[in-house]
Amino acid sequence: MTLETADFVSRLLDVIEHDIVPMTAHGVAEGNKLFGAAILRKSDLSVIVAETNNETENPLWHGEMHAIKRFFELSADKRPPIKDCIFLTSHEPCSLCLSGITWSGFDNFYYLFSYEDSRDSFGIPYDIQILQEIYAVPDPDRGAVAPGRPLYNRSNAFFTSHGLTELVAGLDRSHKETLLARLADLRAAYADLSAVYQRNKGRKGIPLA
Repeated sequence: MTLETADFVSRLLDVIEHDIVPMTAHGVAEGNKLFGAAILRKSDLSVIVAETNNETENPLWHGEMHAIKRFFELSADKRPPIKDCIFLTSHEPCSLCLSGITWSGFDNFYYLFSYEDSRDSFGIPYDIQILQEIYAVPDPDRGAVAPGRPLYNRSNAFFTSHGLTELVAGLDRSHKETLLARLADLRAAYADLSAVYQRNKGRKGIPLA
């Protein structure tokens, strides 16, 4: 199974649906955000760890950071080299998680929902706000950040990122139709999780709820 084929994308959607979403449902019920992540072996796409947001315990335990924590808690004989791993996230990683992925040595990540989805569909605008307010330094000649400026370099010396929606869009029609239906189902599942989170957010003292 080569990277970015229909079977590959289907497997990543399997992991989101069957490994990440159930954990996220439990986490959201406890007051956490709906972000999750998993680390897989490149060789056979088996799941090494899957995790979800656990900010009610520690505000740094975003889904990706919690997965990284769990990965490095594994014994050496159960933890493959970073270069042999795929990093999968439900949502495009925030600035904290981008840094965590980079410092951990992962050379890739794949995500389902974009920053714009997090803001517009799930009512969580902080990923974009933090990247713009802290990292997007204005052009000194213009006094402002250029409109439409990318929020991070998606292909760089450390990693390459891949949006699953874009990968599906590039497939042939027969595979695309099946996977678009699966994307729609996952969007519906996350919409339900978002409704629970939005209804209960702010009750657990998360700083940026």
